[in-house]
Amino acid sequence: MSQTVDRALSILPLLAQGPANLEQVADRLGVHKSTALRLLRTLHEHGMVYRQADQRYRLGARLFALAQEAVENLDVRDIAHPHLVALNEKVGHTVHLAVYEENEVLYIDKVESRYPVRMYSRIGKPVAITVAAVAKLLLADLPEPERRAVAERLDYPQYTARSTPDATAFLTELAKVREQGWATDLGGHEESINCIGAPIRGADGRLVAAMSVSAPNVVVSAEELLALLPLVRRTADAISREYSGNDPVRTPQDHKEAR
Repeated sequence: MSQTVDRALSILPLLAQGPANLEQVADRLGVHKSTALRLLRTLHEHGMVYRQADQRYRLGARLFALAQEAVENLDVRDIAHPHLVALNEKVGHTVHLAVYEENEVLYIDKVESRYPVRMYSRIGKPVAITVAAVAKLLLADLPEPERRAVAERLDYPQYTARSTPDATAFLTELAKVREQGWATDLGGHEESINCIGAPIRGADGRLVAAMSVSAPNVVVSAEELLALLPLVRRTADAISREYSGNDPVRTPQDHKEAR
């Protein structure tokens, strides 16, 4: 029975490459045509494959519907939370998880620092979108026209001397973040708070969330916080793998660092 299931499942990635006829399926599986036909008929009955008028088979609509339903029912917060807690236990600093929804970047999870100095961020509260590391990551992932449109309609409050001054500077920063695959906020929102962030990606490689580690200068310097970046990125990659079932999509800079 396990061999039959294995063969049936092997048909799906074959058809993902494009329609195939019975002979092609049988050749790929290394089985007789009658065996391949029996497997295809079973998959067809369950809507996993569809037989076209030219007698070739392609993936069925039921398979796509199941995949979409599975994605919609995934809760990135539930998946990410244990990883965020584990990271917090290692580094001791505040860990955030954020998403981009309806033109706002919102915190959806937070693990508090073990140090006496705490951050005022709250779950459900919008972040300072023009300076926050998680916001830079999420907006950098948008298609270029949408990214530009968002940047041009934002206000640019000068929280500190390091705050992003205008749309031109913001777009330049987003381009940098998009290329390197991580982001920082080094005193852009509060002079005494630094933050590093990493992306969490879905199966299609697009960002579904962003996570960050934040700490005040009185606890750790910006340089010491930046030294934690590899650990933060590994945590984000682990969440991405669990969420999507795939290895995370890497940027050109990621591959350079891996060598």
